[in-house]
Amino acid sequence: MTTQSAAHSTTSAPKQSRFERKRERILDAAMVLINERGVKGMTFAELAQTVELNTTSITYYFRLKEHLAAAVFEHTLERLEAMAIEAGAEPDPHARVSKYLELHFDMRARVLRGEERGIATLSDIRALEDSVREPLMKHYQAIFRLIRGFFGDVGDSDRKALLTARAHMLIEVTFWLPVWINDYSISDFARVRARLFELLAHGIAPAGSGFAPMPIPAPEDDIADPPETGSGAFLRAATRLINDLGYRGASVDRIVAELNVTKGSFYHHLDAKDDLVLECFRHSYHRVSRAQRVADEAGGTHWQRLSTAIAMLLDVQFGGTWPLLRTTALLALPANVRADVVERSNRMAMRFAGTLVDGISEGSIRPIDPMITSQIVMATLNAAYDLRHWAERLPRDQAVSTYASTLATGLFD
Repeated sequence: MTTQSAAHSTTSAPKQSRFERKRERILDAAMVLINERGVKGMTFAELAQTVELNTTSITYYFRLKEHLAAAVFEHTLERLEAMAIEAGAEPDPHARVSKYLELHFDMRARVLRGEERGIATLSDIRALEDSVREPLMKHYQAIFRLIRGFFGDVGDSDRKALLTARAHMLIEVTFWLPVWINDYSISDFARVRARLFELLAHGIAPAGSGFAPMPIPAPEDDIADPPETGSGAFLRAATRLINDLGYRGASVDRIVAELNVTKGSFYHHLDAKDDLVLECFRHSYHRVSRAQRVADEAGGTHWQRLSTAIAMLLDVQFGGTWPLLRTTALLALPANVRADVVERSNRMAMRFAGTLVDGISEGSIRPIDPMITSQIVMATLNAAYDLRHWAERLPRDQAVSTYASTLATGLFD
């Protein structure tokens, strides 16, 4: 049975009890609130109002908020696992990746039609207590191994490193899908999916070409740590904590504890946490823009310029104490903050799209959809932070080129 039929069949699945139906309503409503406000921003009082129950009734099903959050995340992981298993049953890597994309696009279409709720944003798992977080992370890692298996046996250490990069990139593509796919009509989803698969299959570079960065150093103001004192110290600490723990997990208390300063010191430099997060995003996007500008100034083909910018930004993500802010943090931002950040993100993506168009015109970049590709480039670069430990086990140049190959030449041999 497919994921879709398993989720919607009313003939073969056993009829749910009244208890199970109420529990599902609570989980659906909690998932929406977690996506909007994060685990820490969700309250039983608001949840009870949403499902038209009282808080006592909520606690009958879930005694603690963390238990409810864990159930929401586990429900999402079960759905992701079902899709990975279904796609993994296809006969070869191309068919598996194609099927996995099809399942995610179908789910997004059902969500937009109002036929189902969708899935939870998983970044807040990091903010949960260890006893709750660890089983969820183990489940996610098992799903990751299933998806890595789409590409064949891991083989030796170099092969394992490559397949890990490919699996990570594919997962990030599907996680980032809700950010940009809503700009397209559902009737266009099949065409968009085909273009996305073509990009993932063959990459950006023309046949016979590979990753081609120019050997230039990144500018000091692009990779250097912010000042150790003042607002710069808060920027560095907040960026790292948000990347590691999610937006809600990086509380003001955690940030000041990281720096061993008082809350008074925090509010001396900043009015509120959201101001700090916005500043973190502004600095991250400034650094992306700076890398793009430096790469353009270096000259060469537009593919070389794009490769150079990608190499500079991956180097930032794989080393140092001041990475780019993780894109998943964007999905957990409050709605009033998110719009400004999305606009800035789209501005950076548009600049990448311009480079892609110029490269297609001169023949240094394959004829691919520049709008879709620019979103994938942005998501993949920012998501590289999650592979820092993976990158530490490799020479830096090898880590950068291996990860960049997912964009340059695609996900298949």
